[in-house]
Amino acid sequence: MNAVLEAIKNRRSIRRFKPDMVEQEKIEQIVEAGLYAASGMNKQSTKIIVVKNKAFRDKLSAEKAKIDGWRDGDDPFYGAPVILIVLSDKSQGTYVYDGSLVMGNLMLAAHSVGVGSCWICRAKEFFEQPEYQKFLKSLGIEGDWEGVGYCILGYVDGKPQKAPKRKENRVYYID
Repeated sequence: MNAVLEAIKNRRSIRRFKPDMVEQEKIEQIVEAGLYAASGMNKQSTKIIVVKNKAFRDKLSAEKAKIDGWRDGDDPFYGAPVILIVLSDKSQGTYVYDGSLVMGNLMLAAHSVGVGSCWICRAKEFFEQPEYQKFLKSLGIEGDWEGVGYCILGYVDGKPQKAPKRKENRVYYID
C-alpha cells in the first residue's frame, strides 16, 4: 500500500506519552509538513508556535485545564512534552480550513517519523484572552489571529488502539 495512505489509515490520536523529548530534527520535519499544507489561494495564512520549554508547557496545561473545567493537576496535554500551537489569520476567509489542514499534516507527519500526536481543541478560547494576545505580540505576531488547535507530540506510552471499522453509507457517487 502507498505510504501516505497507510499513514492515514494507521495514525491514531494518542493520549498517553512518555516524558522523553522529541528530537529537534523530527520536530522540524513535522513543522515543515505543516507549512506545506494547502491553503486558500496559497495565502499560507497560518503560524505555528513550537513549545518545548517545560515550565511554559506546564503553565499552558494548567491554564487550559481551568478553561476546560478539568481538576487541578490534570493535564489536558496528556504528558506530551511538545506542543505545536496552530494559529490562523482571521482576515482570510479560509482561515479555519487552512489551520485545519495544517493540523492534519502535522499529525500525519508525526506518525510517519514515529512520533505520537493528538489534536487538542479550544485554542480559540485560549488565545482570545488578553494575556495571550500580549504573548502573541511579544513574539511579534500582530493582527487578528485565532487559535485553531494544539498538536501535542511525544513518544507513545503503550500501544495505540487499532482503527475502528469505518461506518457505512458515508460515500455517494454521481457517475
